[in-house]
Amino acid sequence: MTQCTAAVARTPHQDFSVETLEVDAPRAGEVLVKIAGVGLCHTDLVFRDQFAPYALPAVLGHEGAGTIEAIGEGVEGLAVGDSVVLGFSSCGACPRCDEGLPSYCRTFVPLNYAGMRLEDGSQAYRAGDQAVASHFFGQSSFASHAITRARNVVKISEHAAPLALLGPLGCGFQTGAGGVMRSLAARAGSSIAIFGGGPVGLAAVMGAVIQGCTTIILVEPIAARRDVGLDLGATHVIDPAATDDLSAAIRAIVPDGVDFGFDSSGRPEVIEAGLGALGSHGAIGLVGVPARPEAAISVNIAALMTPGHRIIGIIEGDSDPQNFIPELIAHHAAGRFPFDRLIKTFPLSEINAAIAAQAKGECIKAVLLP
Repeated sequence: MTQCTAAVARTPHQDFSVETLEVDAPRAGEVLVKIAGVGLCHTDLVFRDQFAPYALPAVLGHEGAGTIEAIGEGVEGLAVGDSVVLGFSSCGACPRCDEGLPSYCRTFVPLNYAGMRLEDGSQAYRAGDQAVASHFFGQSSFASHAITRARNVVKISEHAAPLALLGPLGCGFQTGAGGVMRSLAARAGSSIAIFGGGPVGLAAVMGAVIQGCTTIILVEPIAARRDVGLDLGATHVIDPAATDDLSAAIRAIVPDGVDFGFDSSGRPEVIEAGLGALGSHGAIGLVGVPARPEAAISVNIAALMTPGHRIIGIIEGDSDPQNFIPELIAHHAAGRFPFDRLIKTFPLSEINAAIAAQAKGECIKAVLLP
């Protein structure tokens, strides 16, 4: 075993505790990664606070990047010293994985949310005699060292941004960009309304620019984030607090309705406004996690059918990380995907301050440095 520093979730709605843990050596099909940086995502808090079940105590974190320190039996194509970005887990053998859609893997839920190795129920971290849940999204990277499944690992050779900043490409940034570039496949010359100007929504703005959308409307209540959206290529911004009819505000810009909508807010009233702003055969993609598990939208079936509207649930931007993360890194190197402009770094020991800063809108994307 190796000693590591980790942020441990012990109680719902309470601060993470930064502790010294023991972490296993990698077993068959696993690698040990020294984490250079890990993104802080709203999903980590969803599981800490038990809006979705996860065994506690746990090491969460699912946007890690770092360097391989050890390799388990049977791992091929990776070597000690490789720079890697860690993505989500998938089986690699089911029909969806075979289609290049691993985020819809048949065993996505247990592989990413069980908190253990599925083979034997073991966990990779220990605090003295107490086991600590691991393998969150197959990695649990709120730590100086993480055990991850080899299939999670995306090996990278060249990158313009520091390795510590690349972790969010494994979830938040690929979800936003992939939602527009892959799931919706927004075409050049099209129009899109993006709801929410956090890291996912702003990645969607950058993805829409890459796709050649000519009208990119960002709906976001925080003025500073609207300004960032304009700098990144949004053509219009809307403060939702300044209008009583969000659909009408969007149609004032695009009278026939937008071709695409992309919601990262998870708010039913926002999604319904997005549906009302769609033009003929328009599609809205949903990635936002609702605040309440029972949250629902109201849809008029005839109003949905007549114009051919489509509602698309999106996980991880429909991306295959092995291909899409290197593509995003290449876009960044070419100046087309400047995701590092959204990042503020914090020491891992200040994880609770980072959560507070992100919640207050003082930073867009926090990255923790072990």
